[in-house]
Amino acid sequence: MDTLSYKTISANKATVNKQWVLVDADGQTLGRLSSKVAKLLRGKYKPNYTPHVDCGDNVVIINAEKINLTGNKWNTKEYVRHTGYPGGQKITTATELFQKDPARLLEKSIKGMLPKNKLGADLFRNLKVYAGAEHAQGAQKPTAINLNDLK
Repeated sequence: MDTLSYKTISANKATVNKQWVLVDADGQTLGRLSSKVAKLLRGKYKPNYTPHVDCGDNVVIINAEKINLTGNKWNTKEYVRHTGYPGGQKITTATELFQKDPARLLEKSIKGMLPKNKLGADLFRNLKVYAGAEHAQGAQKPTAINLNDLK
């Protein structure tokens, strides 16, 4: 019998290799961009992916104001929230949310694709979204990637 060890290697906080990634949202479709960014945040593109560990990259998204929505979603896509009081249901369309803060539309989309637990909250903190082309993470030297190259 071969004496090689066939143990599954699990990543942990100490062995994770986190990097800074820059994504340009110019001309990208909201849902397709969001799903790929959520996978980057989760670490699913890495060979040492571990489901219960934050092994994803830190992602910086620029040009959030140049995002696209297909079809009639600008007017029909609704975001519903409730204040907690009777009759306190508030409905906002994608257009209204985009006019208030273009980055918020992208953040809501990505946050909905992350796990709904403490790990998901930690992963969401690794995301920075900016409406314009300027970002405050220049000191981290993020590497620009093309999302179209990812599956």
